[in-house]
Amino acid sequence: MRRSVSATREQETTRLLPNRIRLEEDSYTFAGEAGFIAATCLPVSLSYALQNSLQTCSVLVAGRLGPDELSTAAFSYMLAMVTGWCVALGGTTAMDTLASSTFSGKSPKTDVGILLQRCFVALGILYIPAGVLWWFVAPVLRLLGQSDQLAVDSQLFLRVLSVGAPGYIAFESVKKFLQCQGIMHASTMVLLVTSPLNILLNYLLVHKTSLGVLGAPLATSATYWLSFLLLCAYSRFVRGSECWGGWDRRCLQRLPEFLKLAVPGILHVGTEWWAFEIVALAAGRLGALPLAAQSVIMTVDQVLNTLPFGIGVAASSRLGNLLGARKAGHARLSSNAAVVFATAIGVLVLAVLMGTRSRFGRIFSDDEDVVKLVADVLPYVAAFQIADGWAQSTGGVLRGMGKQHVGAAVNLIAYYLLALPTGIWLAFNTNLGLSGLWIGQCGALFLVGIGQFILTACFTDWQLEVRRSEARLETEEGDEEETRSRSRDVAVAPYQSC
Repeated sequence: MRRSVSATREQETTRLLPNRIRLEEDSYTFAGEAGFIAATCLPVSLSYALQNSLQTCSVLVAGRLGPDELSTAAFSYMLAMVTGWCVALGGTTAMDTLASSTFSGKSPKTDVGILLQRCFVALGILYIPAGVLWWFVAPVLRLLGQSDQLAVDSQLFLRVLSVGAPGYIAFESVKKFLQCQGIMHASTMVLLVTSPLNILLNYLLVHKTSLGVLGAPLATSATYWLSFLLLCAYSRFVRGSECWGGWDRRCLQRLPEFLKLAVPGILHVGTEWWAFEIVALAAGRLGALPLAAQSVIMTVDQVLNTLPFGIGVAASSRLGNLLGARKAGHARLSSNAAVVFATAIGVLVLAVLMGTRSRFGRIFSDDEDVVKLVADVLPYVAAFQIADGWAQSTGGVLRGMGKQHVGAAVNLIAYYLLALPTGIWLAFNTNLGLSGLWIGQCGALFLVGIGQFILTACFTDWQLEVRRSEARLETEEGDEEETRSRSRDVAVAPYQSC
């Protein structure tokens, strides 16, 4: 019975594929795939940059109140990133795997909407520990050696910011819901509207009310909720609503399977972020000059990271679509094209950084010592861009295949067993200082990129990955048929009793 139902459904939906996403045969050339990745990654990169700017602007506006307020805002947002926002950015990678293949596969398009609802539920559950930590973080910060004032102020800041956390998670979820349909620019358009409003809200709440620094998290929270609502409006009235079939109780089914992808996704994202925070703390132990140079370098890296991040998102969505459409050979071609494109972008950025090496630090500081130290470290930062491209593109390929756990394991080994111990030893036991920390980070990311590339390019059976994608879809279809059968039984039962 199930075989006949599946066959009928396949006949009904196959003709819709050209309208669902670009999967024409003539697009499958290496240059065509690289061009597709390039075209889809640009709006994602811009969206990510605008999203980062929300908190950056908030810190800048709050910082005008004084150094204590600046410290509170910057420190609190850093804590939010590594404890809360990574739940959204990492957990939604499960949508890269499931929603992308569902959209281009034989399942009804409305199954993508069910996955979105399941994402809301799963990430809401995963956020609870982070939310509890935010409300009671002051004792934890005191144990970590922070001042009592910073601990109390950060706790108040995060309590206000927790109002916006569900909005942030929901925005990320809907963004993935649209990206799996090939709609990459929607979040960019929304953030082009809400980013200026965020600046205005921060200014009004921080400087024109009695809230002071607490106006910053309130403004950010309002911006996240507004961004979510506008993205929903875009999906409803512009494009993307065909995958929404209304609220369905099936979203509560198969939560463990969704969490098996979401939790490793959080670890995949979080392990890299946490490593960078450890490096920042270590740089502070080196003295004021290395800390200033590290601040300059990390500001630059956050901007440059938007490019490989966009490539990774485009690669994961594309791989999921291709596997769902049963195109194993084209999936392999696309994964290789993503790596080559990321390498080309990394080489270009490296050339720009090295060409401006001696003058680059002057963009941020007039202190000659800071400028010189930035110039000394910049070669490692430049090489880091190539490694970041490899790591992000191959990580996107792994997410498209549903192998978030592999990326998380590679990160854990590369950063915490090799890079951090090596970098800290070089920084404090040789004369390398800050350069030693970046040698460790650069080496880690090269290991991640090379390791993930070997796994995806040399040890991946693409036909097997197609079958695994089909198995995930068939299980979802089985749940749907079971639900329909129960509904029929309930409807027939009164007549049977008569």
